[in-house]
Amino acid sequence: MKRVLFKKGLILTAAIAGLMSSNIFGQDIASALLLTKSEQYDKAGAMLNQLIQKEPANSKNYFYLGENMLLDYYSDTISNSLPIATKAAREIFQKGVSANAGDPLNYVGLAKVANMLGDNKTATEMRTKARSLLLPYKNIKKIVPPAKDYAFALAKIAESYINNGEVDTAAALPLIRQAVIIDSKNPEIYLIAGDIYIMAIDGSNAIKNYNLAQYADPKSPTANMKIGNIYVRGKNLQVAIPYFEEAIALDANYAPAYRELGQLYWMAQRLEQSKTNFKKYLELTAGNIPAKTRYVNSLFYAGDYEEVIKNVEEILAVDDSRAYMNRLAGYSYCDKKNPDYKKALEYMDKLFEKVPEDRILPKDHHYVARIIMKKNLDLPKMTEELGNLEQQLQKSKSKYNSATAADKTKLKPALDELTSKYDNLKSNVAASEKELDRGFREYAKVIELKPQDNALRNELAQNYYSFKKYDDAAKTWGKIIDPAKDDIPAYMKVGRAYNNGNNLKSADSVFNIVIRKNPEYLDAYVWSARTYSKMDPDYKTGVAKPKFEKVISVAAKDSLKNNSEMMEAFGYLGWYYSEKGNYSASRSYYNRMINLDPRNKDNKIKGYNGLGQLESYKVVLEDKTIEGKLAILGRALEAYDKILALEPNNAQAKASRSWVQEYIAKVKTGINPNEIKGTVKNAAGQPIAFASVKIKDTAAETFTNAKGEYKFEISQSSEILVISAKGYASKEIPVTKSRIYNVVLEK
Repeated sequence: MKRVLFKKGLILTAAIAGLMSSNIFGQDIASALLLTKSEQYDKAGAMLNQLIQKEPANSKNYFYLGENMLLDYYSDTISNSLPIATKAAREIFQKGVSANAGDPLNYVGLAKVANMLGDNKTATEMRTKARSLLLPYKNIKKIVPPAKDYAFALAKIAESYINNGEVDTAAALPLIRQAVIIDSKNPEIYLIAGDIYIMAIDGSNAIKNYNLAQYADPKSPTANMKIGNIYVRGKNLQVAIPYFEEAIALDANYAPAYRELGQLYWMAQRLEQSKTNFKKYLELTAGNIPAKTRYVNSLFYAGDYEEVIKNVEEILAVDDSRAYMNRLAGYSYCDKKNPDYKKALEYMDKLFEKVPEDRILPKDHHYVARIIMKKNLDLPKMTEELGNLEQQLQKSKSKYNSATAADKTKLKPALDELTSKYDNLKSNVAASEKELDRGFREYAKVIELKPQDNALRNELAQNYYSFKKYDDAAKTWGKIIDPAKDDIPAYMKVGRAYNNGNNLKSADSVFNIVIRKNPEYLDAYVWSARTYSKMDPDYKTGVAKPKFEKVISVAAKDSLKNNSEMMEAFGYLGWYYSEKGNYSASRSYYNRMINLDPRNKDNKIKGYNGLGQLESYKVVLEDKTIEGKLAILGRALEAYDKILALEPNNAQAKASRSWVQEYIAKVKTGINPNEIKGTVKNAAGQPIAFASVKIKDTAAETFTNAKGEYKFEISQSSEILVISAKGYASKEIPVTKSRIYNVVLEK
């Protein structure tokens, strides 16, 4: 089975075989391994390469050089490239195999590389090969290879099951237990055992093995530092501090302990002590840019983003060839308390410009995508504002075009200002949309590199949805769904996205899937009804009517719990029947709204408002006599009065009531306040017969006569006239207080 590490990045996933007795490896290799333990991987690598030149047949030199390379990668996964690191290490391990095909260690190294790359087949083959070189035994004294080497190889095979904060405990623990039986005095075996147990979330056994490692090598600081890390992960900082201090007491030049203490004190907000320890860490690694890079990484993981940015600039000032450091600055500008996405993107652009493609990480593409998304969060708002400005501009141009020469002079400055504002915003929207396209391309690159990462796909889909790319959102969410599971919320997310993007056939098919899977799932019926309502916006075919009736049927099983769904269905059907001229049926649904829950004031207000709107709509279309109109308007007035009795400050009811009173006054004087008229001509001034004059988003429509003239009675809520004729471009005209609308259509 697999167990997951508490927090990725706090423990290196491969522990180096450290300093063993000098009579086995010799003083030179001991010095190299000590440098590795001190995280001076560049110096350790240089020394191990010298040893290989001196002793090219010594396979162990290759093994420790390869491990040093892997640990160097793990020490800085932000700056280092996994493909480059694993390729270099693989080549070294293969040279070790060539130097001595009978040494199991380099096969273990190849297994580690394969495991890091997710190549389980090769990893298994290499472990099997390494295991085959450890011959069966009955007597430990006669074991081949010698007991110390045999046990150490077993421990390393166990360690090869560690990858990316996870370990296959079922495979690793039997090997490590056997290694301890064979050699109970090797501290490195206990350190590996502790690492495996901590990844298996068994802190007690981890600490036990780290203590055994300390007992086996009392002068080594490593075990104390690992125990300290356990307490740091458990947020028990005060208990952790003595272990790091003990590591330093054992070896005052043990640089990693100072870095860990610096990070720990930063987490505890003891900033001066944090800086003191980080300063000591940098002194011990003076002039070592990789060490300073690891320090900056520590600052990044500790969340001290301002300090990261400062140090990155210092490093680049000394050595601008380390262009990969731009990524840490970019990440930090993105993640800091007051993010600066513009600066973050600038640093990431420098990274992409200066760093070879094979050194670009999947995380880089991911950060660029996230930065762009956050940088352009205002795009939907800007787009909406652009649409509003366009309408204002159309109104202003229409007013300007119909004005006298004298009035045009007065109107032009305001029109010019509005035009300039519109043009600037349009340009900004276009730039933002272009940048957003790049962001989505970056997401695509990450998904190509990590095709099984469903969390990433969900994040991408959520961004598609936020930026109103609903079809893309639906398709992306659809790829995450497991057809074998009845994941109703996942299907609903897909269906809603299709609905919002007006891909109505796809939306309907998804909601039908949900209904088949769960016939009692009310939300699916509601969204299905909404989808059919969009299919029939003018209420001509009535396809949504049975869908909303089904909503009422399903919701009625608990009408109070399903109040909002019932109210939505009543509202639709009330309006539907008013459009069809069936005012009695319409009125019955508005009354059902009022009576659904006698304690619910909002329901009553919505119902009375529906009745008021119904009578206001009816007065325009039905009775043409003054007496008939006054009776209808009286019922509208009564409905709005009931709203104000429930909620005296209801602004909408006040405005509607005022309109009704004005209408009554005008009807009594014989004036029809809702009648508009005008002519429709072409650019040559010729009348256009049979041109359509329609209220936008409604079924209300009339046509011009042979002289291009029309008269039209419209409702008070009308906002846009749509004028169209065959062979001419349609034109939208905002409805104002004017009663005359003369229109010129272009070919």
